[in-house]
Amino acid sequence: MSDPELPAGVERRGIDGETELATRGPPVYGEPTADGWRAWDPDRSKLGGMFELGFETGLSGGETVLYLGAASGTTVSHVADFAGPTYAVEFAPRPARDLVEAAEPRDRLFPLLKDARTPNRYAHVVESDVDAIVQDVATRGQAEVAVRNARFLADDGRLLLAIKARSEDVTTDPESVFEGALDRLREAYEILETGRLDRFHEDHLGVVATPR
Repeated sequence: MSDPELPAGVERRGIDGETELATRGPPVYGEPTADGWRAWDPDRSKLGGMFELGFETGLSGGETVLYLGAASGTTVSHVADFAGPTYAVEFAPRPARDLVEAAEPRDRLFPLLKDARTPNRYAHVVESDVDAIVQDVATRGQAEVAVRNARFLADDGRLLLAIKARSEDVTTDPESVFEGALDRLREAYEILETGRLDRFHEDHLGVVATPR
């Protein structure tokens, strides 16, 4: 069924006897399907978790998206199912091969084997003024990556970021890690919403922001 808080193209559907967050498209990671809809598992997707937790993402469907940290395509394939042009940046060759496979039946999904820390290397490909940046980069300096890529975001666009505390520092309290990351983000963004994703992803913070 449609949900006014979800973007067009993302619905809650009955799949395998459960009401699941879902998008229309070919399956990618063995997720259950029904009538052309594929379940979007929030335990395997930070953005899926943000939807389930009621974050105000600002997404309405059809947006141009830059996805940083696309990995093998689990989440970005769902994004491309409901968004417009979706640029998927992934650095590691092995998951990038799976990402290319996920993109084959999706004409709006464009895989880029690049490092999200060096946006100059894909600036000639990615459109300017994208509507949203979705970031799930499991590396130290996650806020710095978001700041470096702010150049691509439209003035009224949205950054949808999942900060993984353990990727920054396994010895420091997650709340301290999150505060440090938010301080760096505030140099380029206005923070609109934050919330822990622990129901689905332990020691992660979801962030919604817009450029300053």
